[in-house]
This record gives sequence, structure tokens and C-alpha cells, in this order.
Amino acid sequence: MNQLSPGEFGDLDGSIRAATDAILRQQRPDGHWVYELEADATIPSEYVLLVHYLGEPADVELERKIGVYLRRIQADHGGWPLYHDGAFDISASVKAYFALKMIGDDIEAPHMKRARDAIRARGGAIRTNVFTRLQLALYGEVGWNIIPTMPPELILLPRWFPIHLSKMSYWARTVIVPLLVLAALRPRARNKRGIHVPELFVPGVPAAGARAPHQSAGWSAFFNMLDWGLKRFDPFWPKGLRARSIETCRQWVTQRLNGEDGLGAIYPAMANSVMMFDALGYAPDHPDRAIARKSVDALLVVKDDEAYCQPCFSPVWDTALVAHALLETKDAKAEAAAARSLEWLRPLQVLDVAGDWAEERPDVRPGGWAFQYRNDHYPDLDDTAVVVMAMDRAQKAGIAPGYDGAIARAAEWVDGMQSGNGGWGAFDADNAHYSLNNIPFADHGALLDPPTEDVSGRCVGMIAQLGGDPKRLADGIAYLRRTQMKDGSWFGRWGVNYIYGTWSALAGLNGAGLAADDLTMKRGADWLVAIQNPDGGWGENCDSYKLDYAGYEPAPSTASQTAWALMGLMAAGQVDHPSVTRGIQWLKQNQDEDGLWSQAHYTGGGFPRVFYLRYHGYPKFFPLWALARYRNLKQGNSRRVEFGL
Repeated sequence: MNQLSPGEFGDLDGSIRAATDAILRQQRPDGHWVYELEADATIPSEYVLLVHYLGEPADVELERKIGVYLRRIQADHGGWPLYHDGAFDISASVKAYFALKMIGDDIEAPHMKRARDAIRARGGAIRTNVFTRLQLALYGEVGWNIIPTMPPELILLPRWFPIHLSKMSYWARTVIVPLLVLAALRPRARNKRGIHVPELFVPGVPAAGARAPHQSAGWSAFFNMLDWGLKRFDPFWPKGLRARSIETCRQWVTQRLNGEDGLGAIYPAMANSVMMFDALGYAPDHPDRAIARKSVDALLVVKDDEAYCQPCFSPVWDTALVAHALLETKDAKAEAAAARSLEWLRPLQVLDVAGDWAEERPDVRPGGWAFQYRNDHYPDLDDTAVVVMAMDRAQKAGIAPGYDGAIARAAEWVDGMQSGNGGWGAFDADNAHYSLNNIPFADHGALLDPPTEDVSGRCVGMIAQLGGDPKRLADGIAYLRRTQMKDGSWFGRWGVNYIYGTWSALAGLNGAGLAADDLTMKRGADWLVAIQNPDGGWGENCDSYKLDYAGYEPAPSTASQTAWALMGLMAAGQVDHPSVTRGIQWLKQNQDEDGLWSQAHYTGGGFPRVFYLRYHGYPKFFPLWALARYRNLKQGNSRRVEFGL
């Protein structure tokens, strides 16, 4: 292995030290890190509309700041995209326009006129997705007849029934259950300002198509016939059964309310729970409604000039990943900070709540970590694997001993959550009932949580690092070999996209001991080399999730994706490859004066083709991690990457 020359690439140690010091300054007093998590215009717009739905006194200054934010992110095409520099999205645009009009923007102002013209040119507000039309129905903008029927009796169906909540993803359950109540009661927004948006509708244009692009003709025809029947039967539901169904939904939500962290700890579910309690007649000061409402406000990011609402918090994820980056630096101060962060993480392990995942795995003991501050019913495999690897890593290095019990319990849960095909989903096992994505209100195509390559790579790496069950490890490796694309890449469900998936898979397979000359590893590395940008970095657009994806399309380099590509290549044994040298140079050349990196592009995944995330921490800690790993490998601190990350 070639050693670093004294002056190679300038002061690499200086770059690492500057980034390390900057990140250490961002650590919270109790030991954790949490960075902003930004989505698109949808969430802040929905927040504005929620306040006026409830008829609450508006915070004029907060609304002014949200207005500044919404106007800033309006795109040149007149509407609002789902990610930076993205295409026009009609649902996000309708909500943003509605929110700005509610805030008080003149509809003849240039930005409003451009938005309105863009929306109408694409068929108008009637062409939005199901969940946007449902919100429009709550405001009386459209009739309920164009909303797919969601009877609350759904919650009473037996588990063997083809349509059942346990067959849906965690996020779908938490969003849908309070919606079942709203769809049954059909309340109307108080809307004290009397704001409506009739100008966004084009006469004669029908609602969005009965079948979304991802849905099959046969299944859609079946479910649309079912919806037709349910609409006609709706007036005849026995009143006792309807009341029992609504009460069961209420109980389901209340049991999972999750205190100040909110239902599911995600904005859509939290907002729906507030509206559900309101529709059921709960006063604003009722404990359940009040705590649910408080959880929504906690997500606000209020700055000097603008404000927006986050979809959720990411403290466990941020903290665990930062811990890995700091451990990679081999810096005593950084290692001490990582140790403090692991102590912060320790009590957040969920040991006494068998969440919704237990319906599929009733004999598995809980032992995972959630993504957010608290979300005990919904821990996830990705966070758990990353936390465990950090604890094990710190313990083996003598930095933070005493985690054997936590690691063992978490490993037991991860083992038990392996799906039948050898992979792992994010929150559930074997959640792959693909026919459900053809349900009319699944036009987003994100109703399920099947095994994915990125999460599976993490779990494979964890099991290998711990010296775990050889059979589970072999099944996980086989899953990753089987899911590798023809071009050598892997799909990235939770990060954009094939760069993220390829890093995740290569890291896990490296941890499992696959050599650089293994064909699977070589093909993955060759793909990363082939897509490197001329400037030395790597980039990939959210458009890579499109249904007709036919291969990588060039995109501007970003700090986070460059770091992932570098760590993927190093995991594949290519630390001396010229592409790695050029990538390291790109990171050094694009380091900001504060020692960190910045990027406007979204590289986090929420729901492919529907919802994307800008993790503000990603361009900060991932590049540090890549630089430190490169230095360590070049200096011979390790003959190969030691950890499955």
C-alpha cells in the first residue's frame, strides 16, 4: 500500500482537524448531535393550513417567516419542486400557493400569478395526489366523492384479510389511522380568514387518473371496483359498527401517541392525530390533543429571517454517524466526544415496548433504537445497526467499555427481524405485500417497507463485525449479491441513490470479509469509478428514482455523495485507485472556511418519487469520515476497512 508523502494533497491532517473541531463545537451539552432535516414546501405549507384548520390565533411573525421561506424555494418554473433544482410538482405547488394566500399574499403578485399559471397549465388543483385532495376536501375545496374511500372499519379487519394495517409500513399506518376517522366524520376547516383557492381549478378537468404510473391495470381495476362499491355502501354502514371502528382508531392512536415526540414521530401522522382529536370534540386543553399539538410545534425551525417545519428529528441517526466519523479521526478529543455520545444513546434503546413490528415477529424481544428522540413503537434496523457498530467499535478500542449487554440485545433484535429473502427492511420484517401499492389511496407508491439493499448492507456489516450467526450472515450476503444491478450498482432506498446503495452494500460486504477481487466487489467499484465527475467528485440526482430509470445520469458533485463513493471504493479495496485520489482532492478543495462542507442538493430519501430529504448534517460529517478513513488506510493503520460502514 502506498504511503502518504509528507506534502501530498496539502495538509490532509489539517483538513481533518478543522472538520473535527467544527463538529465538536456542534455537539449538544448532553452529548448528542442533531442537524436540521429539511423536506420540500409541503410540510411548512401544511403547518400553516393546520393552524387555520383548527381556527387557532395565527402567529403573524411566524407566518411571515414561513412565507419568506416558501417564496425563496419557489422554482423558475413557477411552482415548487420536491427537491433542490427539481421539476414542478403539482401537489407541493398547490399547498404552497394555498399557504401563501392564507398568509396574506396578493394572488396578483408576480410570484403567485406564476404559480397559479403553472398549476392551471397542468390541469389545476384537481390533478393533485390523494392526500392533497383530502386536505382540499377538509377545506371544502373539493367534494369527498373524489377521495378514495377509507372506511374506519378497516381497523377491525382480521390479520389474514388481504388489506390489513399490519401489511402496510409503519409510516402508512400512523398516517392512515387518524385519517380513517377524518374521512368518516368529514369535518370542515374553521378557516376564520375565509381563504379558498377556486382560481386553482380548471373547469371540466377530471381528478387525477384512477391509476398511478406504478400501479398495474388488473389490480387497479379490482381496487377501483371495490372503491366504487364502498362509496355506494357508505351510507348503510351500521351505526354501531361505525362508532366502534372510530373508537378503535382513537384507541390505536392514543396508545401510540408518544408524548411530546408525537404519533410515529413524523409530521403527517402528528398533524393528522391533532385533527382527529379535534374532530372527535376534544378541547384544545385535553391532555391528548394538547400533547399532540405541542409535538407539531416542536418541529419548527425559526431563524432570524425565515422559518419552516421539519418532517421529523434525526438525533439518533446523526449522533451515531457522527460517532463513527469521530472514531475514525483517531483524535483523543474526538474519541472522548464520541464516548459521551454513546452514553447519550444508551438509554434510548427500546427494551420494553413490543411495537407494531411484533405482529410479524411476536417471539422476538425488543432491543432496537429509533431514528428520533423517542419513537418506541417504531425502532428501525438501520439506526440500530449503526449504533451497535459504533458501540462495539468504541468498546474494542478501549474508548467506551461496558456495552456488551446493549449490543447483545440489539443484535438479537436485528437477527430476529431478518426477512425471508435474507434482507432487512427499515421497520418491519417481510413487509412486501406489493399488491397493496395498487390501492387507490396508495398513489404515492410508498405503502410498504420491504427489504432494501442499503439497510441490508448495514445489518450484514453489523453481524459480521460482531462475529454473529453465520447462517444469517450468509443469507444477507446472498441477498446483496442477488440484488446487485447489471451495471454493478445497488439501489439506495434511504439515500440518493445508487451511490448510497453501492456504498452501503460494499461496506457491509467488506465487513463480511469479501476480498477486493471478488467479482461482486469489483463490479461495484468499477461502477463508482465509471460515474465519477470530471471535477473529481460524485453526484446523483433524485430523478434516479424514476420508474423508467435506465442507468446513471450525470449530476453535480456533492460533498455527501462524494464521501459515500470514496468510502465505497475504499471498502472495495481501492484506496490507491486514482479515482480515490481525485475524490479526496475534491473534498479538500471544496471544504468551507468553517472546516465543514455545504450543499443545497437533497441526498436523503423519504419516499422515492414522492418525498426527499435534505440532511443538513450529511455534508458535514460524511466528508470528515472519508478523509480520516483515507488517511488511516494510506498510513497502514488497517489493511482493510474494519467495520461494516
